[in-house]
Amino acid sequence: MKMIEKVLYLGLGMFSVTRDRIEKIVDELMEKGEISREEAGEVVENLIKRGEEERKAIRKLVQEEMGGWKKDFSTSTQSELEELKARISELEKRFEQS
Repeated sequence: MKMIEKVLYLGLGMFSVTRDRIEKIVDELMEKGEISREEAGEVVENLIKRGEEERKAIRKLVQEEMGGWKKDFSTSTQSELEELKARISELEKRFEQS
């Protein structure tokens, strides 16, 4: 059964597989006699659980990347703001002198 699960993990693309699609594929495997009815329920639940774990891992990765980008963006924006403040101060000094 473990080999079948591994093949299903690879073949199904766990990122976008719905419960209905998983059940359909497992039903086809039962019809072909590749897994038993008892194994089918377990396989479906394991595949769904694995899919959820993969989705959570992807969400976490995206959130971490976005957090990094936000930090980088904020840092560059802060430095640009400081440059603008310095330029404004310089222009104010020039204006006062004229």
